[in-house]
Amino acid sequence: MKKVKLRTDVVRELIARKNKSQNWFAKRIGISSSYMAQLLNGQKHPAPELRQKIQTFFEGKEFDDLFFFEN
Repeated sequence: MKKVKLRTDVVRELIARKNKSQNWFAKRIGISSSYMAQLLNGQKHPAPELRQKIQTFFEGKEFDDLFFFEN
């Protein structure tokens, strides 16, 4: 089964455009700052519910804009 990973460069850029921190973003989507760091470092894979929260937060972004399937 392929795992879904966050497009960290895209997410970091989207957060920066809002002039906010990754800790601020983590709170907005309901996760800890340490878990957010693990996602952004590629150590963790976001569950379907979390992927939906992230995609909802960044309105107008498609799945492929924010995530990719790990080989």
